[in-house]
Amino acid sequence: MTLLHPKNLALKQSIFTLILVLGFAYMAVAGQVYAQDCQKQADTATKDDISGRAFKDWIKSLRTEARGAGISDRTLDSALSDVSPVKRVIELDRHQPEFTRTFHDYLRRRVNPERIKRGRAMLSKHRGLLEEIFHKYGVPPRYIIAFWGLETNFGDHLGSFKVVDALVTLAYDQRRADFFRGQLLDALRIIEQGHIEPDEMTGSWAGAMGHMQFLPSTFTGHAVDYTGDGSKDIWNSLPDAFASAANFLSSSGWQPGQSWGRQVILPENFDFELASLQRKKTIEEWSKLGVRRTDGTALPQADMEASLILPQGHKGPAFLVYKNFRVIMRWNRSVNYAISVGHLADRIVGMPPIKFSRNAKHKTLSHNKLAEIQQLLNRLGFDAGPEDGLPGTRTSAAIRAFQKTQSLPQDGYPSPLLLECLRAQ
Repeated sequence: MTLLHPKNLALKQSIFTLILVLGFAYMAVAGQVYAQDCQKQADTATKDDISGRAFKDWIKSLRTEARGAGISDRTLDSALSDVSPVKRVIELDRHQPEFTRTFHDYLRRRVNPERIKRGRAMLSKHRGLLEEIFHKYGVPPRYIIAFWGLETNFGDHLGSFKVVDALVTLAYDQRRADFFRGQLLDALRIIEQGHIEPDEMTGSWAGAMGHMQFLPSTFTGHAVDYTGDGSKDIWNSLPDAFASAANFLSSSGWQPGQSWGRQVILPENFDFELASLQRKKTIEEWSKLGVRRTDGTALPQADMEASLILPQGHKGPAFLVYKNFRVIMRWNRSVNYAISVGHLADRIVGMPPIKFSRNAKHKTLSHNKLAEIQQLLNRLGFDAGPEDGLPGTRTSAAIRAFQKTQSLPQDGYPSPLLLECLRAQ
């Protein structure tokens, strides 16, 4: 065995160390370059997927389907020749408001003194037209004005997105592709029928259009040419827009002569499990349970069924709602929205504001905290459905079931106190 001289050994160690350092440096640079190349490839793939071959193939298949549905090449060329996905539409679809609002805050923002005042002025201004429409469709003028006010602030905000571009974006995206592909085909039918040119078909980022924010499918099913000029113009013609809204509500089962509902007060020890849109009782049955008008007097005698709802839990206001409330929810599935429409319509004709209990909590729960409620309920064996921060009927039923085990009022409401109780389990 040959022994190395200490100097030679030190030299070899230095060379070895240098080789290692250079090797690691090379690997780091190579890794960075590789990562950059991968990112460039991903960016290229994404770009190609959005505006290149994949998108062109998708448009081709769309055109084939549209032709099969009777839409001409002339319409397809005019509507789709320069179309491309709109990044802003995807951003708005992905980033819904982070915080949900309590019913109190929702109502305060939508049924405010300025909107009530302006709604009264608009009712006066268009009363003649609205009375004509009322006699034909049975929907009172104040409701048409209320929808108009909530949807576009009386025509101030019709939306600035090109509807075809927005719907192409949402139909090409995979999240709700089938729904928006159907809406896109309906939009092309509207253009084919000559009601509007593609560049003039503007609306919201989700494709809602005109003074009353109709989706294309609502338009094709219920829009009206009230002026008789050959086009159903919900963008520029208030007669067409108002009549179309009334026709939709009438076709959805609007009951002439009936209200949407009323605020009520409940007796002590009321069984809050009865408060649900899924439960119906006659007015007489609710009266026997101790439900009263807000001034303490008896409910009116009427041969009607009603449901009791608590939009802000058992400490918030209570409402008896009738068939027309359910019709309003055909327009928008939100309970808060439907109450706001009915209440704005009432305020426009001089009825009093909603009364809120001093004990009602108006604290907002974030989207993440609502999702946490669903997650905790699911972990405890209560089926709250998807943990998406959007509580629906399954979440409400799960909350009621949990509240029952804790001897809490079974109002099904996702409150801050409920979250605290779930965290303590």
